[in-house]
Amino acid sequence: MLSLTVENYLKAIKQITQKTGESYVSPGEIAAALNVAPGTVTSMLKSLADAKLAEYKPYTGVKLTPEGGILAIRLIRRHRLIEQFLVQTLNLSWDEVHEEAENMEHAMSDSLIDRIDEFLGHPEVDPHGDPIPAPDGTLRRNLANLIPLTNSAVSSRIKLVRVSNQTPEFLRMLAGLGMQIGSTGNVLEQMENESIKLEMNGETKVLPWTDAKQLLIEQIEQN
Repeated sequence: MLSLTVENYLKAIKQITQKTGESYVSPGEIAAALNVAPGTVTSMLKSLADAKLAEYKPYTGVKLTPEGGILAIRLIRRHRLIEQFLVQTLNLSWDEVHEEAENMEHAMSDSLIDRIDEFLGHPEVDPHGDPIPAPDGTLRRNLANLIPLTNSAVSSRIKLVRVSNQTPEFLRMLAGLGMQIGSTGNVLEQMENESIKLEMNGETKVLPWTDAKQLLIEQIEQN
């Protein structure tokens, strides 16, 4: 049995690697992700290396071993399936589920998670559009074609597929604009580094440029 702290470190390292595409993750990146002191991170990385769950190089960073990577993917799968379960069956909103999933993921067995996966119909993504790994670690949906909303063309029709900023405040702001995963609209105007104007559900929405960069979309068609 892994401790809660070890599980959180493995998951954070894997998620940072997925986001940056880099082989090694710096202690500073981990400290920021977990909101802990850098000195604490260094000590834990040495422990992960001793347990053969990671390779740690001072002044370079850390990367997970194959065993550590498998455990991290398993944790990510748990977290995202729990989030989807809470939204789909208990009607929690997408800004409420992260903390609940953080608390629940460490107490659930893989067999229970597999049953939840089956019950939900093997969903491809969680409420924020993050892909849910299958039991073997593969992703059920290819999200390689996504682009930030800021890269969309004027007059194009777009669909919101994934949200990078998943803080409750940001998600509530999007909900207040009537935006959720799967929402579609038309790009009316772009003012680079300032704002983007959209038409959604017959209403005009204006997003600051920094917020629009956090929205990953599919460009359905371009006029």
